[in-house]
Amino acid sequence: MINQIYVNRKILFTFLCITFLFFGCKQIESPTVRFIKKSVEINILGTLQDGGMPHLGCTKSCCKGYFEKGFSKKRVVSLGISDLKKNKNYLIEASPDISIQLNHFLKNKTKNLDGIFVTHAHIGHYSGLINLGKEVSNNSKTPLYLMPKMMDFISSNGPWSQLVKLQNIELRSVYDEKEEILTENLKIIPLKVPHRDEYSETVGYKIIGPKKKALFIPDIDKWGKWEKSITKLISEVDYAFLDGTFYDAKEINNRDISQIPHPFIIESLELFKTLKEVNRNKIYFIHLNHTNPANNNASEEYKSIISKGFNVARQGTTFQL
Repeated sequence: MINQIYVNRKILFTFLCITFLFFGCKQIESPTVRFIKKSVEINILGTLQDGGMPHLGCTKSCCKGYFEKGFSKKRVVSLGISDLKKNKNYLIEASPDISIQLNHFLKNKTKNLDGIFVTHAHIGHYSGLINLGKEVSNNSKTPLYLMPKMMDFISSNGPWSQLVKLQNIELRSVYDEKEEILTENLKIIPLKVPHRDEYSETVGYKIIGPKKKALFIPDIDKWGKWEKSITKLISEVDYAFLDGTFYDAKEINNRDISQIPHPFIIESLELFKTLKEVNRNKIYFIHLNHTNPANNNASEEYKSIISKGFNVARQGTTFQL
């Protein structure tokens, strides 16, 4: 009789433990699930400069291994932005790697792409648009958000104008420093920057979520040429994805560096060294040229960036807004 009571108590205890674990876990997990569904997030879909890696014509060690393998998993700069509560997904930059980037970005979401923002008319930032045409995905009225000069360029020049004619894309105007409301949780503001504007103006974007803000400026000639204070802008946001194309002038020894101006990372490190640690930690260098040693996290240059309190953007990273 005593043994039977012991067994019954053991069974009851086991049942209570299982019940507690089951319902306890559900109660703990539910707020997390609700938070994720309501959040806005940025996905880093690529970090490289326009030509990617391996880079056409490159004979340096940075590209050699990728040419021998015949492929690389490193992608040209692009951001994916999602309002998970509203099931809205946006892309910043239509890179040459758009097919792989969109497949990765939309894989676990609603599959819909609700719009594309482009910073300017250099090949790494808009050439992927051609894949929206009838030869590839044959999209229907995908919203394309463009500044005025960029809109004129797309509308007036083939093959891009064919995307408009066949309604693969639907052009929507954005303007310098004018807020574009995408959802109740997500806003974006173009910020015009000085750059080589052969075919269009160049912009960065301030991306505003319900709790946090991000700054995205992949291309600019030099910080000192801009009438705005980059340090002030950094203080106003939570993440700053900034032009890190070249670490220094030494890595480009076969071209006139003055013809392809960007702020060297070493210049940015010097400019930002007086920032408070919390602001230095916001900075992620992005749009790295294939020659940039910061692509290699074992390099001394990469370690120097990190030791000073800054970051290098990593493909596949997600940031909550």
